[in-house]
Amino acid sequence: MDDWERRTVQYVGFVVGVVVVFSLVYDAGMSAFEGRPIPFLRAVRVVVETFTTTGYGSDAPWSTDAMRLLVIGMDVTGVVLIFLALPVLVFPVLEEALSTTVPTAVDDDLSDHVVICTHNARAATLISELNSWDQPYVIVEPDRETATELYEDGHRVIHQEVVSVDGLERANLADARAVVADISDTVDTSIVLTAKEIDEDVPVVSVVEEPDSARYHELAGADVVLSPRPLLGESLARKVTTGVSTDLGEAVELGEDFDIVELPVSRGSDLVGSTLAESGIRERTGVNVIGAWFRGDFQSPPPPNARLDGSTVLLVTGRPDQLEELRQVTSSDVRRFTSGETVIVGYGEVGSRIGEALEAADIEHTVIDVEDKPGVDVVGDATDPEVLEAAGVHGARSVVLALPDDTLAEFVALIVRDHTPDTEIVARVEQPEAMGKMYRAGADYVLALASVTGRMTASAVLDDEDVLSPDTQVDVIRTEAPGLVGRTLGDADVRSRTGCTVVAVERNGDVLTDVGPTFRVEAGDRLVIAGTDEGTNRFQEILG
Repeated sequence: MDDWERRTVQYVGFVVGVVVVFSLVYDAGMSAFEGRPIPFLRAVRVVVETFTTTGYGSDAPWSTDAMRLLVIGMDVTGVVLIFLALPVLVFPVLEEALSTTVPTAVDDDLSDHVVICTHNARAATLISELNSWDQPYVIVEPDRETATELYEDGHRVIHQEVVSVDGLERANLADARAVVADISDTVDTSIVLTAKEIDEDVPVVSVVEEPDSARYHELAGADVVLSPRPLLGESLARKVTTGVSTDLGEAVELGEDFDIVELPVSRGSDLVGSTLAESGIRERTGVNVIGAWFRGDFQSPPPPNARLDGSTVLLVTGRPDQLEELRQVTSSDVRRFTSGETVIVGYGEVGSRIGEALEAADIEHTVIDVEDKPGVDVVGDATDPEVLEAAGVHGARSVVLALPDDTLAEFVALIVRDHTPDTEIVARVEQPEAMGKMYRAGADYVLALASVTGRMTASAVLDDEDVLSPDTQVDVIRTEAPGLVGRTLGDADVRSRTGCTVVAVERNGDVLTDVGPTFRVEAGDRLVIAGTDEGTNRFQEILG
């Protein structure tokens, strides 16, 4: 019995009770005050006529005030009951009739699609990735209101339970490319078991909150088990270590003497405050800037008038010696690395992975956490300035906020920025919506767990995609381009038409890196292009 049926039964029972009570009172009143005894059923008829406003002339007029007051009470009660019936009975029926009806099953011919079990912030990132590759999907959403909103927004969604065999069968799971389970560790294992009950061969991608739970997801039958928190920690640590170590960071090798890397601009770099055009990066180092993150927003190609600051991360191509020269330009020449140069706030799964990465890079660091456990140097509340002072925030080059609570992390960022205006703040947030607030609070570089998770899941599902790194929004792919054969890159205007950059060309077993505007594409060439998912997809549609 649903809510409407239950309310209807309760309302009808209440009305019947009121009618019976008034009938008994009316019957007694006619005998006691009017001296006109009547049958009980006639009393019931008079009450019903009064409540429904169909009249009661057979007994009128009444000669006593007591009966007149009783009839007035019946009139008022009837009107009240009618108005109560509107929200209880009528409005829900009208709303149901006029509201959007969410499908409960997909079309039988849908195949090679991705089944996403419920919608959340992480699923939103995944859906964005799937859309950029024209990969069909269906969301199985158990909440009717959420399913309705998704359906009205244009998503393919069905209203079904995610742990039900019937529910997943209605999503054509047996013909799906993959199933994604990302709700909670316990619910995800149930989804995996349900999916394997329907079809043993369908690939299931499961996301774990706690890495220790990965084994149980594997035992349930998950083909790919993702743990985004360690990757998030490594990514945040890389923002610190890339600027201070001799390594060039995570690179995609295109040849013996040509790489693509990400390099963050440190707050103390002389590039801060200049536009990309004014920086003269190409003239000073010889590298090509093919993309950049500005306060968490990736642009490829970046506009020449974009202003560089401490939150900018450059995506560049070049030879190792050129990249090393750029690393020196983007790094701070003001601060020198001393002990305790990095402070980690929060020592959960993400914070501990950051600590391991800094340890491996031989970077001394201090850890703050509210719990006294191995690896924690200062025990206390990070919102207390004395605790931050004890951890050496004033002398730190970088502070990494690895707190699981976004509002708490924002508050700590404000405190750190107020006490040390020049300290680099690297932060994690749970939801992408919190990134803007974190930047406003003073953070220099922010990564959202939901975005990293969605990106990782997309990489697992789109196994033909060569992703630079799951925490970024850039793809580097190799593809033939029949639409460019016989044309120069300048004449084709590749960057403005597609938003992608041709960084190298594979020809007859060699990797050609001198691919300027005058480079002419020949038949059989395989182009190495870099850009956003949308850009690389547009390149393949127009020129591929």
